[in-house]
Amino acid sequence: MKIPTMDATPTTNNVKGESESLTNKILETGAGLTQNFDPPKRICAHLNAFHAYASEPGRGVEANHYCAHLNDDVRQCLLYDSPEPGARLIGIEYMIKPYLYETLDREERKLWHTHVFEVKSGMLIMPKPTGVPRAVWEVAENKEMEEVVELYGKVYHLWQTDRGHKLPLGQPQLMMSYTEENQFDFEKMVGERDQRFGEDHKHKREIRDYIEKPQLHPDADSVWKSKDRVEEESQQSGRQAR
Repeated sequence: MKIPTMDATPTTNNVKGESESLTNKILETGAGLTQNFDPPKRICAHLNAFHAYASEPGRGVEANHYCAHLNDDVRQCLLYDSPEPGARLIGIEYMIKPYLYETLDREERKLWHTHVFEVKSGMLIMPKPTGVPRAVWEVAENKEMEEVVELYGKVYHLWQTDRGHKLPLGQPQLMMSYTEENQFDFEKMVGERDQRFGEDHKHKREIRDYIEKPQLHPDADSVWKSKDRVEEESQQSGRQAR
């Protein structure tokens, strides 16, 4: 079917200050009414947390995860730089149960991270929808955290928005989760996020205290263990030199 010519006058994207043509808006509306979007319709959870670049752990970036269950053992998430309509798709994350992680070879396991610190510190949140009582939502959020705390995740970011890139440039970047507060400016970054979402990570830390820490595989969170080994070897060399 031939699509009639339409005015391409741009309309403002309020989130990023960028523009989208009226033509695109009309096409999107038409597609939404006629096409099958079943895969993204399976998204059932919005999670927010921070990731570190495996190649440069000092760099951190916020990510909004929109996750669906592929099955009971595997989740797949689309990562955006904000929860707003004009958000940029910056990456993907897969989450798997421990028994699947243990089937991977050692080099593959090094690419995956744990979620224990994210959950127990209150950094990982499931933003509350407008109109839902907080007490009710906290019960649902904690149920989600009880599941996520034992999962292993593998993340690649495709768009380095923290460097101001206007497009997704270069190779995909392997990311890791944080495992300690001292690995980044925790209070500043998480505190600013909390203000935007109306959340409180300190309160979440308290109400998640009952969630047990699972036994973690030593091959996960490799970027931090490699960093620790380098520092330890450097200290040993210094002692031997003296």
